[in-house]
Parts: sequence; C-alpha cells; structure tokens
Amino acid sequence: MRKYSQEFKDSTVQLIINNNENVKDIAKDLDLNPKTLYAWVTAYKKEHNIPMRNIEIKSTLKESEAEELKRLRKENKILKQERDILKKATAYFAKETL
Repeated sequence: MRKYSQEFKDSTVQLIINNNENVKDIAKDLDLNPKTLYAWVTAYKKEHNIPMRNIEIKSTLKESEAEELKRLRKENKILKQERDILKKATAYFAKETL
C-alpha cells in the first residue's frame, strides 16, 4: 500500500473541486484507485465544511470525444517521456563537452 503526503492528497482534491475534473480521469492519470480518490474528496469536503453533492461518475462526453481524449492523453504521456529523454541526453552531451 502506497502512502501519499497530505499535500499531494489536498492538491489532487483541489484539482477535482476547483477545475470540476472527473474523479475517474484524475485517478487514471495518477494511477490511483478511484475509490481512494473519492474517499479523499469526501474527507476533504467534510474537513473544510464544503457541501457534499453527488460526484458525477458517468462521463458526459460523447463517445468520439472520450476516444479523442484517451488518445490525446496517451500521446501526451509519450511526448513527456520523449522530452525527458532529450533533457537527459542534452545534459549528458553538455557534460561531455566541458
């Protein structure tokens, strides 16, 4: 079982609350169990006296939009990995020239 800092939990919950993000999407992006994230949101709202309302579970996106979103998230993940590799390569070659 992984332990998460309170700061991480709070910032994740605030992302959901302030930006009206979908809990399932955020859980998937962060590789978290959605039930865990729902519990964090519930605890945060109780602690900060935020009125509880039903968290939207069903996606309101059309199927084609959902597919596009999934494709773009996957592409974004790959691009971030490529960027990180290029950063490391740049640092390596910069060190070699010194």
